[in-house]
Amino acid sequence: MRLHHVQISMPRGQEAGARAFYGDALGLTEVPKPPDLAGRGGCWFRAYEGDLVTVEIHVGVEDPFVPARKAHPAVVVDDTTELEALAQQISQHGFDVSWDERFTFEGYERFHCRDGFGNRVEVLAPRS
Repeated sequence: MRLHHVQISMPRGQEAGARAFYGDALGLTEVPKPPDLAGRGGCWFRAYEGDLVTVEIHVGVEDPFVPARKAHPAVVVDDTTELEALAQQISQHGFDVSWDERFTFEGYERFHCRDGFGNRVEVLAPRS
């Protein structure tokens, strides 16, 4: 068994905000939704290593919308240099980054951030 994707919610009509965070700030690649699902709104994003999909996040419309304050996807980067660079990139795009729990997960360093809708996202790197 393996995880295929994680679904995150967004308000209707806010695809530009999803692209700003998941595409521009987090650095994922937007991929087209299948035609049968495209009419529902939202966006899909992936990260790749070569041809292998390593992360897939579906940002879908939820009415009424309520942000995920605690539940969250967690993505892993290769090392703490990449972790710090990604945190800086996210901050430079205008999104809050919190290092409050940086050393609270054994074996990893991490930060939390929030997309433009208030959903929580965690980014980790193995501690060297």
